[in-house]
Amino acid sequence: MSTTAAKPLPPGSTIGILGGGQLGRMSALAAARLGYRCHIYAPEADSPGMQVAAAHTVAAYEDAAALARFAAAVDVVTFEFENVPAATLAALEPLAPCRPGVQVLRVCQDRLEEKAFLERAGVPVAPWRAVHTEADLAAAVAAIGLPAVLKTTRLGYDGRGQAVLRRPEDLAPAFARLSPRPLILEAFVPFVAEVSAIAARGVDGTLAVYDAVENRHRDHILDLSFAPARLAPATAEAARRHAGQVAEALGLVGLLALEMFVLPDGSLLGNEIAPRPHNSGHWTMDACLASQFEQHVRAVAGLPLADPARHHDAVMKNLVGPEGLALWPQLVRTPGVAPHLYGKAEARPGRKLGHANRILPLGSLATMDDSVALAGL
Repeated sequence: MSTTAAKPLPPGSTIGILGGGQLGRMSALAAARLGYRCHIYAPEADSPGMQVAAAHTVAAYEDAAALARFAAAVDVVTFEFENVPAATLAALEPLAPCRPGVQVLRVCQDRLEEKAFLERAGVPVAPWRAVHTEADLAAAVAAIGLPAVLKTTRLGYDGRGQAVLRRPEDLAPAFARLSPRPLILEAFVPFVAEVSAIAARGVDGTLAVYDAVENRHRDHILDLSFAPARLAPATAEAARRHAGQVAEALGLVGLLALEMFVLPDGSLLGNEIAPRPHNSGHWTMDACLASQFEQHVRAVAGLPLADPARHHDAVMKNLVGPEGLALWPQLVRTPGVAPHLYGKAEARPGRKLGHANRILPLGSLATMDDSVALAGL
């Protein structure tokens, strides 16, 4: 099916989602609230997204025949994670509107492309160098210095695919271990906080940007997000502005998260772009009238974007692995906490199984001690 880009999809239309994880699940739930059906396409059967979708296809991302059938059954295509092969989206683009498009995916799938793009978009980044060979690595370290972080340019997430280099003898083992190549060497950033901001951009070019949030990680996996980030107003506004700049420069139709480092002087360095709903935006489900998932659906369906304003402050807690799942009985009986489970069958260590949002009075988080803010989580 095809639609005219200028017209919103009418109720009852079908949104195709590549990927069946929790982000696809929560997007499908948001779409249903707006009167849309979702069709999940993923290689894994009984994925979290398929459990709540109107239809699903279990097939490889390289299956041309299955992709053609999928495109014929939907009115627009989007994706829930950026490791979908770019070739998959390229195959779908002639058959159905794809929002975001393949060029957005290509930029965000490659850290070298991503860093260069952020610089062109006017977002400062840490010094970086491409690394194809061990000689390149030695030259990059000579230029950037140690400590530094060596990363794969593709497929890394939640701390995978990277190594911190602190001494010259760290270089050769890290280079031998990391693949595929090329790699990227990034200067080690002495940040005081990690923040992110979520921006949506509609078919008509309008922007809606949520408040920046402060993120804390455990074992390289997001553990907590504080909304709003407790930053100087100028820094918080700069974070929102950078997210909007990136969405505009990409020509995005959809939603993205921009992850940033806050330096001691309050300035920001861009780190990574995620061109889809993001873990650090889950607080919007209970602290905003329109969640990041609804905003994403509105953008890809051609609807007007919603007001991203908060009606509460919030703290989001990820439920990771068996220890995270063990918190569930406590969370479901704690007043002021909204728990969300993702329907995953196995509670493996390091696996994101759900999250919980603690809802707080508007404006209270800025002066609240962490122990109070985290009570019940």
